[in-house]
Amino acid sequence: MGARQTRRVRIGIDTGGTFTDFVIAAGDRLHLFKVPSTPHDPAEAALAGLERVREMWADAELEIVHGSTVATNALLQRKGAPTALITTEGFEDVLEIGRQARPRLYDLMVDRPAPLVPARLRFGICERVGPSGEVLTELQPEELERLVAAVRSARVESVAICLLFSFANPRHERLIEKAIAKLGVPISSSHRILPEYREYERTCTVVINAYVMPLAGQYLKRLLRGVTQPRSRDSTKQKTDPMAAPQLRVMQSSGGSISADAAAREPVRIILSGPAGGVVGALTVAKKAATDRIITFDMGGTSTDVSLCVGRVQTTNEAQVAELPVAIPVIDIHTVGAGGGSIARLDAGGALRVGPESAGADPGPICYGKGEDVTVTDANLILGRFGGRALLGGEMPLDYHRAAFYMDRLAQAMSRLSGRSVSREQAALGIVEVANANMERALRKISIERGYDPRDFTLVCFGGAGGLHVCALARALRIGRIIVPVSPGTLSALGMLLADVQKDYSQTVMLPAEQAQSARLEKVFQQLESASRREMAAEGFSGNKLRIERLCAVRYRGQSFELEVPWSGRVLHDFHQAHRLRYGYADPTRPTEIVSVRIRCVGRMEKPRMKSHHVSTSVKPNPRYERVVLKDSAEQVPVYARHELPVGFRLQGPAIISEYSSTTFITSGFKLEVDEWKNIIIRDQGSDLRDQT
Repeated sequence: MGARQTRRVRIGIDTGGTFTDFVIAAGDRLHLFKVPSTPHDPAEAALAGLERVREMWADAELEIVHGSTVATNALLQRKGAPTALITTEGFEDVLEIGRQARPRLYDLMVDRPAPLVPARLRFGICERVGPSGEVLTELQPEELERLVAAVRSARVESVAICLLFSFANPRHERLIEKAIAKLGVPISSSHRILPEYREYERTCTVVINAYVMPLAGQYLKRLLRGVTQPRSRDSTKQKTDPMAAPQLRVMQSSGGSISADAAAREPVRIILSGPAGGVVGALTVAKKAATDRIITFDMGGTSTDVSLCVGRVQTTNEAQVAELPVAIPVIDIHTVGAGGGSIARLDAGGALRVGPESAGADPGPICYGKGEDVTVTDANLILGRFGGRALLGGEMPLDYHRAAFYMDRLAQAMSRLSGRSVSREQAALGIVEVANANMERALRKISIERGYDPRDFTLVCFGGAGGLHVCALARALRIGRIIVPVSPGTLSALGMLLADVQKDYSQTVMLPAEQAQSARLEKVFQQLESASRREMAAEGFSGNKLRIERLCAVRYRGQSFELEVPWSGRVLHDFHQAHRLRYGYADPTRPTEIVSVRIRCVGRMEKPRMKSHHVSTSVKPNPRYERVVLKDSAEQVPVYARHELPVGFRLQGPAIISEYSSTTFITSGFKLEVDEWKNIIIRDQGSDLRDQT
């Protein structure tokens, strides 16, 4: 008898502010469920869900792709590790000085966020490297001894090293690494994380990495222990480093995944890992539905994330998180504090505000049974837009009467301040309208403000709360076509299973564009490619499993920022086109320069199969009816269970589509059709959309 073949199960885990989502690919089937998030200890929810998976697939080999908020929360809440910064003498205050460009440039009383590393933990060292990599001042052994003693006495838990022009010559950074290694603390060096120019952005990125590194490492190790220990008690296996185990990968902010070991070393790359999974999943679904020009709309419990894709996921090196620059590739996502848990309140002037404060998972919205602050979720419940009084397929009952009590209190306060009677339902409508306005501004920012006409795009809606608001937002932006994927509330977790392994390698070169085909530039590309192939081979990717892309950052000479375009024989042509699209003009006669080059190495992963279905005319779903408050009236609206809708099914709004992970509210003037992939396609009948494909 042959050896028994171990069954492999792939799991996508997305930790959100309210729920932690699980999508399991086992054979040809997808399974999904949600568990409440545990903000005090995010690993608790993830491990609880994994135990549930083990009960279903006891003997399976688990392969996990995880989107973690641990690094994000540590940065946003300023709860990272005490960190030291080692830099070239005279540049200790680069974190304080920053750039002239600030969010509120003319506000003389602005409170700037404190640097992650206070002045007493910033250490200058006597050394100097020139812009071409030439050593101007050698790093002396006695300087290293002094530095090690100072860092030891500071009792820090992490160290960031960022020397001037180390991207051109990293020798001094390597010497400092070797000396500091004696202290046994994690080290983040700029020549390894971001070998590119721009001192402030490079320093911030390396400091962020060091600041969240101990916490992210502990979290991933704990998660891996929870994954590996129940599977084997073999003492020899327990001696291996759990971070090297192949069972866990982590979603990057750039849209690919990396090993847990790499994520622990460079956690700055996973700062926006959850939202990135959603964009990858949305683009995959949209391509199946015959479009690749999409705007993604991901509304969860705490926030809303929006992004724009033209054929591929768009990335940027100019992202900001917690008002700090993160200069590594990140999916271009704009986030606003508007989610199902966003809290509604009256400001000092009596105006209704919604968010950015959120009730989160604990205590959560009032209707969850614990909170006392009215939220967007409570408003939608009062309006009847859930199509019932429970979530998660009936697993989670909603307390309508409790929500109504607190909504009445808010309505009474609004009545007193406005001098006119405001009903419970009018207050709820106001909350939804304010939340919609916040999200509409976000959608305009990533489309109209960047030169894109939203009418040329399809709006892909997902997240647990997105379907309740998507029709109103599409109409406001005159977007005529909406896609609601299967199980929209868990699309981010599915996107993690659809993501390939990806690693980015970059190097500043500062060459005139006339030298684009020079031997020097080719040598840099080859060096980066060699490093990428070695690392990917160690993870089992080579040959036809590996794809390498060359990219370069180009600008007009004298500009402060550049645009990234694919490396080809048409670099300048592509740059001028990109510049015209972004800024409205291009000047082919103006001198250009190549600032940096990048290698993107992609290892192809096995992906869950998405099945198409045939049109069915024999199945006729039987709706129930619920009272729903519309803008000017209340009506009995049909409520359909999504799993009962056959391919080809059509209806006119208003209607509610209910499913385990989300609810979709189809408003008047919209029509719905179920396509061959079981996506819900919604069209605005009064839209002037240019392309209704």
